[in-house]
Amino acid sequence: MLLEENMFAYLKKELKKFQKVLRTNNPECFESQGKSEGVFDGEEEEQRRSRREAFLKITLDFLRTMKQDELADSLRNKFLAAMGQPKLKSNLKKKFEFVFEGIAKAGNQTVLNQIYTELYITEGETAEANKDHEVIQIEKASLKPDTPEITIRCEDIFKASPGRDKPTRTVITKGGAGIGKTVLTQKFTLDWAEGKANQDIQFIFPFSFKELNVLKERKYSLVDLVHYFFPEFEKPGVWRFEESQVLLIFDGLDECRLPLDFHKTEILTDVTESTSV
Repeated sequence: MLLEENMFAYLKKELKKFQKVLRTNNPECFESQGKSEGVFDGEEEEQRRSRREAFLKITLDFLRTMKQDELADSLRNKFLAAMGQPKLKSNLKKKFEFVFEGIAKAGNQTVLNQIYTELYITEGETAEANKDHEVIQIEKASLKPDTPEITIRCEDIFKASPGRDKPTRTVITKGGAGIGKTVLTQKFTLDWAEGKANQDIQFIFPFSFKELNVLKERKYSLVDLVHYFFPEFEKPGVWRFEESQVLLIFDGLDECRLPLDFHKTEILTDVTESTSV
């Protein structure tokens, strides 16, 4: 029967996609394959997604029946990631595409890419700032005190420095008020959202301390915070951050009203464990 042939062809094609996704660490694999199938209108796209979600549930059920729980979790995580990343990029682009110049007023927005000036970013401590450039110092935890000053481009701040084998995992930006630290994080995020740089990062979640201050004393896990500030994400549940390249940005430390005692604060390593903000 034609119906039977079409169903088996669809199932076989979807299974091949799932197998390919499981062999990669890139959640965009789902979306890139979808684009190759053609352009759909809103209703057709929703139907295609519903079919894939239904088939995913069947596949997960079979995997768990076969005692392949870890494989099932990995497939589910990557599917959720693939569905969330395009929405995240779209929303971040809308959020950071424009900036306010001077006093924030309605209609007084400027396109960030049109006014952004490449900042003079250095790695390490600088005795005296270059008077001809805006300067941002980026202090890295693993940096030795006698390390010479190195100039870095915005998109390269997480790449391995000369003489180091591994890329940097933590960056602290320092500089005077109004020098451009916040705009730097906005530009970094916008370039990622527009597909211009750092596409090895699957997710960027920018938080501001001004927003976090509102949640003072409330209990959240890191996963809960992501879901709270980025509602376009379906609540990940068993989604494990270690399966993706995730960048967390915390902007505006000078505005922080939260207790920051790094010597007495309990250290949590489980992204699903709740604690007070």
